[in-house]
Amino acid sequence: MADRQWYWCLEHSAVEPYERCRAATRLGPYATRADAARALDKVRERNEEWDSDPRFNDPDDDAD
Repeated sequence: MADRQWYWCLEHSAVEPYERCRAATRLGPYATRADAARALDKVRERNEEWDSDPRFNDPDDDAD
């Protein structure tokens, strides 16, 4: 089924279709099963980008 959406379930650490776990415990939707399997990698990549983005980096944040 080409229009099926996939999710990464944080509770089960697994790719699941829409009909499984509740929205609060998953990431997505993703167009393919492979994209959903990379969900945590994508989160890490985005976090690294945001952490190094000067628009969101206040020099005072590092002065703990």
